[in-house]
Amino acid sequence: MLSTPSVLFVCVHNAGRSQMAAAFLTHLAAGRVQVRSAGSEPADQVNPAAVRAMAEIGIDISTEIPKVLTADAVESSDVVITMGCGDACPFFPGKRYLDWKLDDPAGQGIDAVRPIRDEIEHRIRALLHELGIPSAS
Repeated sequence: MLSTPSVLFVCVHNAGRSQMAAAFLTHLAAGRVQVRSAGSEPADQVNPAAVRAMAEIGIDISTEIPKVLTADAVESSDVVITMGCGDACPFFPGKRYLDWKLDDPAGQGIDAVRPIRDEIEHRIRALLHELGIPSAS
C-alpha cells in the first residue's frame, strides 16, 4: 500500500494564501493527502476576505487558526509549497519544494481575493494530477 503524501503550505502570515491552499487540497483530496499550513510570522486570525471568498464556493475556513512554521513540519512533509515566505522556510534534502508566486490577499477586498482563490484552486488541481490523486470534485 502506498503511503499518503504530505503537503505543507507556507506563507508569511498563514492567514490567506496558505490557508486557502490547504483548504482546497483538503477538500479536493478527500483524505488522500495529509495537509498542513504554517507561517513564518503568523497573524492573529485568518484574513476575513479569504474566509468570505472560500465560503462563496462552499469551503469553510472560519475556524482555522494561523500556525507557526516549524522545522518539524517541513521535515515531515513530502512537498513544501512556499508562497512568499522568503528565506524563513528551512531546507531539508529530499523534499520537493515549489514556490508559488501569488498576490498577497492581506488588506485586499473580496474582489481582489477571488482571482487569487481561483488561481490557487487551479494550482491545487494540477498538484493533485502530478501526485496521481484524482480530484474529489
